[in-house]
Amino acid sequence: MKAWLRWVLVAASAVLLSGCGYNDFQRLDEQTKAAWSEVLNQYQRRAELVPNIVATVKGEANFEQETLTKVIEARAKATSIQITPETLSNPQAFQQFQAAQGGLTQALSRLMVVSEQYPNLKANQAFADLRVQLEGTENRIAVARGRYIQAVQEYNVLARSFPTNLTAMAFSYDVKPSFTVENEAAVKQAPVVDFNKK
Repeated sequence: MKAWLRWVLVAASAVLLSGCGYNDFQRLDEQTKAAWSEVLNQYQRRAELVPNIVATVKGEANFEQETLTKVIEARAKATSIQITPETLSNPQAFQQFQAAQGGLTQALSRLMVVSEQYPNLKANQAFADLRVQLEGTENRIAVARGRYIQAVQEYNVLARSFPTNLTAMAFSYDVKPSFTVENEAAVKQAPVVDFNKK
């Protein structure tokens, strides 16, 4: 009788453990880390392009110094934030990182808009090449962020679903933060287009 009860307990334990999701948490946690590493890789690529862009733009004698200064400051802020694996579990640190990268994106966008007003700069082949590289990098950032968002979504669904949420609580698998829109109210407003402006 004892042997039969022991086999029942072993079988019941195996069934319970197979549905606990522990291995799924391991797989999805690694997947989010890998996706996050790709996001960081693309942000690093962009940060490395900025000094070359700034140096090329500085060659234009009348270029707006304020715009260049904002780009340099935004890059410094974006690269000064230390990213660790714990950042993915810390919503405040993640938001701070996201805000710094958003600031660099805005500063670079402003630089590209202002550069349109300088014919010599537009004709500069080095600047044109850097601009193409920057646009490509921005596209890769968007793709990497999309993959990260998807990986976080899968992980968070597992962390919130029953019965795997019990495993999440037992092993401290907290919900991971995802990318958000910095100024959601501004995004919801349609842009104003005025064809009468000269």
